[in-house]
Amino acid sequence: MLKEIEDTKQYIFSRIKVKPKIGIVLGTGLGRLGNRIDGKKVFPYEDIPNFPKATCEDHQGNLILGSLGGKEIVAMQGRFHFYEGYSMKEITFPIRIFKSLGVEVLIITNASGGLNPQFSPEDMMLIVDHINLTGDNPLIGSHLYTLGPRFPDMSQSYTKDLLLLTQRIALEEKLNLQKGVYACVPGPSMETPAETRFLRIIGADAVGMSTVPEVLVAVHSRMKVLGLSVITNLNLPDSMKPHSYEEIIATANKTAPRLMRLIERVIEEIIL
Repeated sequence: MLKEIEDTKQYIFSRIKVKPKIGIVLGTGLGRLGNRIDGKKVFPYEDIPNFPKATCEDHQGNLILGSLGGKEIVAMQGRFHFYEGYSMKEITFPIRIFKSLGVEVLIITNASGGLNPQFSPEDMMLIVDHINLTGDNPLIGSHLYTLGPRFPDMSQSYTKDLLLLTQRIALEEKLNLQKGVYACVPGPSMETPAETRFLRIIGADAVGMSTVPEVLVAVHSRMKVLGLSVITNLNLPDSMKPHSYEEIIATANKTAPRLMRLIERVIEEIIL
């Protein structure tokens, strides 16, 4: 893996001089936020050595380097998922690249289904913890100490200072920001009523099919992490109704401007 990381890093640095300290993963329905990045250089995933290709609709499949909120950043315009058939190591390879480029802070976003009855569609949720229900982990396998510790501590996966900063900014911007626990399932099928009830019982406030693998590798790489979910629909086990992927995208698009305002302010005030 070390050779692949080095080759990919050299490919990027040979074409642009940006040295990002902040990395952003833009999830389902949120890729157009990449249009706000200034002075950007766009690398389609298919052109980047060792990168997987985005197969999920609405994931544009670009790596963008430029500036946002007065700081140099790198952003994934679309991500990879376990349900696409990629391994956990393939899904999280871009996070290894972020680290090799110099990223110290990861801001990761997703669209998710709400489980907490106090939530509403179009809410934003600050991820304070997660539950990994994928049955896999990107850190399984042979270990390279140059990448991180064998047994990374996950008791503070989401950085407290970033949580407090984001909550303060949300208040200043008059943005409704929920807090909660995110459960990651493998997908691609949506949850049954019984599964939804189980997820709520074990403490999840939202459910999705991404984010946790990337966070595991970010923590392993000693990055600070901020996670944000857009609640696209509400899953209440006793009154569930079908939700189409198109509806989920539409809700994420409606919420995107507020999420972008929040992220830009956070980036402006992050002290590196």
